[in-house]
Order: sequence, then C-alpha cells, then structure tokens
Amino acid sequence: MAQLAVSVISNDEHCKREMARMLRASGVPIGIVEERRNGDNTTSDVYVIDIRADASSGMATIERLRAAHPGVAIFAIAGSAEPDLILQAMRAGANEFFPWTGDGVARSTEESFQGAIRKTAARRDAVNASARQPCVTHVFLGAKGGAGTTTVAVNCAVELARLTKRPTIIVDLKPCLGEVALFLGVRPRFTVLDAIENLHRLDREFLRELTSKHKSGLDILAGSEQFDRPNVQDAVGIEELLRVLGKLYDYIVIDVGNLINACAVAALYAGDTVFLVANPDVPSIRNAQRLVDRVRQLGAGSERIRVLLNRTTDQHLIAPKQIETALGYGIHHSFASDYRTVSTALNSCVPLTQSNHSEISEQFCSFTRQLIGLDEAKAEPERRRAFLNIF
Repeated sequence: MAQLAVSVISNDEHCKREMARMLRASGVPIGIVEERRNGDNTTSDVYVIDIRADASSGMATIERLRAAHPGVAIFAIAGSAEPDLILQAMRAGANEFFPWTGDGVARSTEESFQGAIRKTAARRDAVNASARQPCVTHVFLGAKGGAGTTTVAVNCAVELARLTKRPTIIVDLKPCLGEVALFLGVRPRFTVLDAIENLHRLDREFLRELTSKHKSGLDILAGSEQFDRPNVQDAVGIEELLRVLGKLYDYIVIDVGNLINACAVAALYAGDTVFLVANPDVPSIRNAQRLVDRVRQLGAGSERIRVLLNRTTDQHLIAPKQIETALGYGIHHSFASDYRTVSTALNSCVPLTQSNHSEISEQFCSFTRQLIGLDEAKAEPERRRAFLNIF
C-alpha cells in the first residue's frame, strides 16, 4: 500500500501532534505533508481541517479545497458535535466530522477517525488500481550493528529489481556513513542529503541525476557522507522524500541501520513491512525485544513487523522456538551463516544473488520471490504473545 499523504491545517501545535499520533496509529502508511513550499502543487490525499477557533474561516478553507480538489478526503475537527455545525461542514465539502475539545480524544472518536483513514486509503488504492500498482515499501531494521541488515536489504532490493523489472529504489538512511552504495560497487555523486535539500524540484528527471543505477536495474539513493546527518532536523524532509518516491517507484527498500532515530521513525511510518534483522545470540535477541517494544510505543504498526533471523547454524545456541517466544513473533525467514561466501561477495561488491549459486544466494532469491508472490509463500507462523522475558 502506498503512503497516504495527509495535511493537517491548524494553528494549534498540540492539535497537529495529536492528529499525527492518531493518523500513524491507524495501521496505514502515512506521510504527514508539512506547509507547502513555493511552487509545490502537490495534492494531499486527506486534509484535516481544524475549525474550532474560527468556524467561518474553517468552512471557507473547506470550500476552497473542495473546489480545487474534488476527489480528496476532507475531515473537519470541531469543538463539539452540534448538528448545525456538522451540517455546515458537510455542505462546505467535508467528508467526515469529528468532535475534539483539546483535553483528549474519546476512544470511540479515535476509532472512528482511524476507521475513516483506513477507508480513505482503501478507496484511493481502488481508484489507482487500474493506473499503476501501489508502491510497496520495505524497511530493514537491525537488532544491532553487524547483524547483516545492509547485506539483507541490498540483496533483497537487487532481486526485486531483477525479478519484477519494475521501478525499484534502495534508500540508505543508515546513520554515520551508510554502506549500500559500497556493497553494490557504486561511487555516487549525490546522496540522500541532496534529495531532501532539493525537495521543491524533486521530479523524475531530477531524481535520475541524484541516483546511481546498478546493472540489475536498481536505483540507489546513497547514504550521507556526513557523520551528523541526516538528523532530527531532516526527519520532515525524509518523510516528504519517501512520499515523493512512492509516486515514482513501485518498490522502495530502506536500510535504516540499527537505531530508531527521528529519520528511522519517518521510514517506519512509511513502511508496508518492517523487517527486523536479528542474529541467534543473546545481545541481538535482547535488542530485538527492545526495538519491538519501541515500534509499538511509536504506534508505527507492530503488525507490520517480520523477524528475519540471519547467520543461523545447525548448532542452535538459542532455539528458534525460544526466540519466537521472547519476541512474540514467528520467524518469517532464516538465512544461513556462510561467512566466506558473504565476505567474498562484499569484497567484490557483487550481490550474492549475482555472484554464485550458493545455498545462501538461493535463500535470498526464495525470500524475494515470496515477497512478490512468485513462489507459494510458506505458512507464516502465527504471531505469539511474548509471555517470557528470558533475555
């Protein structure tokens, strides 16, 4: 499912934060569209209009948006559910009406709001189904440094581009010098920082200049070469960048490293699937537990998490069932430990799936084929409730 672009129009910062929280807890990939830049004519899918402070001005805003964009969804937020006010908002062009006092949102109101968001996303996807397939975004998050997150993300992205022949891009958001381009043997001229600093001119032609092309057909938006960027100030730009990429590509693969910082959070909200890459050892599983808890706290859609177990061996130091119990998730896919083969591929800057016919390269191929439905997917273990904290 492609991101749902949402604009929240309000002078109340607390209202904006609360609406953003509710939006992101809806289970739909959300892109919050900030104040428009000069020359940016992009239309959001949903406009949330705060009419509490000035109802007449709010109604005028709704009328203007409805006249300019007949097909978008418009939600009106008012201080009370007065019948006359509801009628005015609907006549002005609002699709939905929600009361909110600012002291807190009633549970029923929050559920109705999130249900309306999900319905809007479903309608948008149904309308766009005949035009192009919705963009699918896969986020790869490592349980710890050295878990093999970049290796898994790169090989998955290469196979997606090769197998589907559809527009596919890998975005390196790993903090402190990402390695995606290095793993693919590419020397990029530009990085993700150039993209977020030029969002106002980021169309297909300009993006072609910023990205590097791999022989598999994969586009690469390289990681920053600055130690302190991207940082918290860049998070809004990252969120908007991913929204723009979602309109230009069919598949987006994001390597966020092993930290949940502000930019990683923007990617988590945009992701259709979050692949948590862990190793079968105590530090990795302990960190994975904490990351799962953090994703739940953020409301980024814990149902999107899939656990990938990397570097497995026949001699299980920690049994897979024990790992599943600790994390509360079944192991979605496992990759064997093959240090020599992986190291050779990394040092030669050739993806595993293009360098040999080893067992691990076949595992990456099988994993990617399942992602796009070319292989009959194995029955995914049911999600488990984590009732033992053994790490």
